[in-house]
Amino acid sequence: MEPREMEKILITGAAGFIGARIAEMLQSTDIQVIGIDNFNEYYDSRLKHYRVAQISKSAHIIIFDVDITDEEKMENIFREHTFSAVIHLAGMAGIRHSLDHPLEFERTNVGGTAVLLDLMHRYHVPRLVFASSSSVYGENIPPFIEEMKTDSPTSIYAATKKSAETLIHSYHKLFGINCVILRYFSVYGPQGRPDMSYFRFIREIDEHRPIRIYGDGTQKREFTFIDDIARGTISALHVEGCHICNLGGGRAYSIKNLVALIETGLSKKAITIFEKTDISDLPTTFADISKARELIQWTPSIHFEDGIAATIKWHLENCDFIRSLRYD
Repeated sequence: MEPREMEKILITGAAGFIGARIAEMLQSTDIQVIGIDNFNEYYDSRLKHYRVAQISKSAHIIIFDVDITDEEKMENIFREHTFSAVIHLAGMAGIRHSLDHPLEFERTNVGGTAVLLDLMHRYHVPRLVFASSSSVYGENIPPFIEEMKTDSPTSIYAATKKSAETLIHSYHKLFGINCVILRYFSVYGPQGRPDMSYFRFIREIDEHRPIRIYGDGTQKREFTFIDDIARGTISALHVEGCHICNLGGGRAYSIKNLVALIETGLSKKAITIFEKTDISDLPTTFADISKARELIQWTPSIHFEDGIAATIKWHLENCDFIRSLRYD
């Protein structure tokens, strides 16, 4: 009897923070991960290569240097591999960054999603899990529930995420692609994105640099640990139909709370500079995660204090590498 061919899943943005952790979690299963990433320089790409080095030794993971908007190269991958599902994480990130690069965000987050959906339809890939964002809720009053109107985004980044959600829903209606749109809430943890507040604060406090807080620090975020996000994303792979689902950490913390935890973890005091509030920032993000419990049997398991402690530990173990990264 010939050996059964392994199930294959495509992960876009596989060298990113979330993509690499999902790939790592899947390497102990009977699923082969085919990943793509364009290793762009939004932040120092050496961190992406660092993540890939942690997972590329597995025979179950293959990662290609491909831009999701490159239709020809993307089709070559779909022609060569038969996928049972796609986890779509690729995209331009950063609310403030989107203000200066709106066309790049539209091209990647909307145009790239359109390329992917067209290929899924033509190559009969039956299911998609998409990484959206809590930012699509805009000026809604938390706790955010999936049924809220999200057609008035307050940032260009959020607008591109909402546009991608709408495209995905259309492909479900027209072609029956099963899809779960996951709205992530402030993902954090080891190996994270250097532009995220917690990463910058840990680095800056450790290096005795001043930290910049936009607003007075009372604004709240529902931080969600990377392992919980990866686990929830994998759990969404076999859901039928088309659904939107929040993945949040279970509680909102102020930026001042975050800084205090980092100060305690590093045994160092922050030098704080307060800047004018950014109009694209939401004052509070907080998710109702009832649907995640019901739909994918998911609840967050990592407390914020423990997650920040794990992140500080990784920082201290890799501080020479982290200090070498481009600092913007």
